[in-house]
Amino acid sequence: MEILKEASLWHPVAASDALQADPLGVQLLGEAVVLWRDATGQAHALADQCPHRGAKLSLGRVCGGRLECPYHGWQFSGDGACRHVPALPDFVPPSGHAARVYAAQERYGLVWVQLQADTSHTVPEFAAETDGQLRKLNCGPYDVATSAPRIIENFLDMAHFGFVHDGWLGMRAAPAIDDYTVAPTPTGLRATQCKAWQPQSNVHSTAPAQVEYTYEVVAPYTAVLTKVPDAASVALQGFRESIALFICPITPETSRVWFRLAMADFESPDTKLQDFQHTIFMQDKPVLESQTPKRLPLDVRTEAHTAADKASSAYRRFLKQETITFGVC
Repeated sequence: MEILKEASLWHPVAASDALQADPLGVQLLGEAVVLWRDATGQAHALADQCPHRGAKLSLGRVCGGRLECPYHGWQFSGDGACRHVPALPDFVPPSGHAARVYAAQERYGLVWVQLQADTSHTVPEFAAETDGQLRKLNCGPYDVATSAPRIIENFLDMAHFGFVHDGWLGMRAAPAIDDYTVAPTPTGLRATQCKAWQPQSNVHSTAPAQVEYTYEVVAPYTAVLTKVPDAASVALQGFRESIALFICPITPETSRVWFRLAMADFESPDTKLQDFQHTIFMQDKPVLESQTPKRLPLDVRTEAHTAADKASSAYRRFLKQETITFGVC
């Protein structure tokens, strides 16, 4: 496997509730990975390739708390060690018979995997997660035929609101974007004083309003927005929200997306909150998939830029500074 800077980062690969009793095959950074749970329910990740004859371990089963290969029944524990070879019951498998193991953990209702061990990196932070006055739930996954950086850049972009989200997050009649502030951070960037006139800024909107956003890039493929609408434009008293965008870079030009919603709303059914986010992203998806090249160009001369693109330009500089190569060109 080619060693990429991105391999040392933590990436979301599956919803926690999608990983049940059976092993689950996923893709990350062009690599096949198998997820499975041991007898205690702990999630593990291995390369989805048996070291014996290369069969996909995700076609096997979990037996006695171990992952069993579908081909010859070799069994592996969470640390990747081969613990049993059925054809040779008394054989003690050496370390060379182990499957390649990856670090795995669960957070935000998702299973995260790190392909290259590096303790200097942690799962990206979502500050709203610890706010007990906000309800959390996930929306997705969405498979998108474009690179992860293209999706992050779209998330940071307000100038498309009046056209892609006309009647929702923007209006064709009021497309102007006021100046805003962008500053670099250790994890990416922070954009403040981002304002947009929105007919329906959230699921509880009752009237158009000027809404102020704060955007943060907290990892190369993770971004967060927070917004507090004008109280007079919202039916639910004290409503506020923060939304995290978590992306699994499957290949350089395909991605899987989840949104983590944190909202001051403990009354609405999950589907009501998820449906609003679904509607917005389904407006974005065809445009995202139409962009060429699918990989985000980091050379400033490749695409035209304006002052309204300050956040996306800062994001491109961050990726270049961090020597990110997966999903960019």
